[in-house]
Amino acid sequence: MNFILKLLLSALAVVVLANILPGVAVDSFLTAVIVAVVLSLLNFLVKPILIILTLPVTILTLGLFLLIINALIILLADYLIGGFSVSTIWWALLFSLLLSLLNSILHSFLKSENKS
Repeated sequence: MNFILKLLLSALAVVVLANILPGVAVDSFLTAVIVAVVLSLLNFLVKPILIILTLPVTILTLGLFLLIINALIILLADYLIGGFSVSTIWWALLFSLLLSLLNSILHSFLKSENKS
């Protein structure tokens, strides 16, 4: 149940950011849910492989290359999902940063409700 709530909160964050950022578009809330699921799967399956393959560059840039990997994951989700679009890698980078921040804030509310 907690996993479903986290996915719905992530979908809400995707919708909010798509309405704020002009370079990101999502068709509906259902598409945002699909984006949240696909991003979770890509972060679970593809991201570790990309981190291992780019480990020398990541070490050389002191971990900042991980931001580019996150943007590439967003662009891959854009390629895979029909109703979701990100115009450039810069919008994907900003979307990734803001999505992480917004997810952290929303998930902290979920954690505080579980403690009480």
